[in-house]
Amino acid sequence: MEDYRTLVDALNGLKEKGYTLDFNLVNGNLQNSATNVKLEPEDFTIDEMHRFEGMSDPDDNSILYAISSENYNLKGVFVNGYGVYSDDLSEELLKKLNTPS
Repeated sequence: MEDYRTLVDALNGLKEKGYTLDFNLVNGNLQNSATNVKLEPEDFTIDEMHRFEGMSDPDDNSILYAISSENYNLKGVFVNGYGVYSDDLSEELLKKLNTPS
């Protein structure tokens, strides 16, 4: 796993590895609006995780997940803030994202 210095570098590096879809949190699941795919926690695997801490602004704290789904034959990324600024995740999704691969 590569050690990226910035979130942008990580997103670009993962895109080169085929993680081309962007996922967002929608009703406790990950969804890609372009493909209309909605992933339940059991539908995907976390392949890589990268944590970034803002040097001067806590709003810059984020975790980047590289995810894949054999069921849907896709790869993508999900970016979530952490700490006070994290998204409201479902209990199942939170467990999945906090489980080491």
